[in-house]
Amino acid sequence: MDGPFYPLALPLSNTPPLLLSCPRNLYLAFRLPRQTRLRSLLCLASSSVSSGIKDSAIELEDRKFELLTAVTDTKRGLIATTHQRSSIEEALINVESLDAGKPLDLRILDGTWRLQYTSAPDVLILLQSAAALPFFEVDQIFQKFECGDKSGHGIVRNVVKWSIPRLLEEQEGATLVVSAKFSVVSSRNIYLEFEEISIQNVNISEELQALIAPSILPRSFFSLQILQFIRSFKAQFPVRNNSQRRSVGGLYYLSYLDSNMLLGRAVGGGGVFVFTRAQSLIDLT
Repeated sequence: MDGPFYPLALPLSNTPPLLLSCPRNLYLAFRLPRQTRLRSLLCLASSSVSSGIKDSAIELEDRKFELLTAVTDTKRGLIATTHQRSSIEEALINVESLDAGKPLDLRILDGTWRLQYTSAPDVLILLQSAAALPFFEVDQIFQKFECGDKSGHGIVRNVVKWSIPRLLEEQEGATLVVSAKFSVVSSRNIYLEFEEISIQNVNISEELQALIAPSILPRSFFSLQILQFIRSFKAQFPVRNNSQRRSVGGLYYLSYLDSNMLLGRAVGGGGVFVFTRAQSLIDLT
């Protein structure tokens, strides 16, 4: 028989004893007819789940914001102090913990990512050289994943935009590309097999163009050929292990991935990486 819900043991007051500590909305739901009561409880459960998902999303964005705030003003890790590195590592782990155990989604990984911070020695040496040498500048550093048919294999390109003041254009003077094949070997690890280092997309400065082919004089066939050669110049060097004549490789642990953030750790103490989504690089081959 449908009707108000009452426990077997009647209380001294008018409130059922089992509901004394329940929220008012839940208590009122039990006082409704059975069908209405079920609908009310389902609505409460759905509202609770939606609220939990919303809270999780807010917490994730807060943790990502804290990480990006921590790496700010470190010049991508170049001038990070010991205290800053400790704070960054803590913030990094806080983000990673919310994505632990989930397999990689190659559809999300595919694309271009901009470096915001690293502790990798090989990258920091590059940044240190640019800071110390007046004739060498490093602009943006990217990591571009080409996941192909999403079968667990693809290509990753580490891209460094660099320049030489007065000789090459600022920021877009030339591009250094380190290419590697990758294969997914576990839910979070990929194996990199480095293949080639290339220098491409050389853009000389207006000063150098004027020196090669002055604008006040007719440009000869020879001077135009020089300009064309520089613009189309591309130097390629294979990456090999000298002792075994095999490609150099290593494991790369992608510890966090979503639509706008990628975190990675080079296995074996090679450092950590913080990337954010960037516009696609379409001029690489």
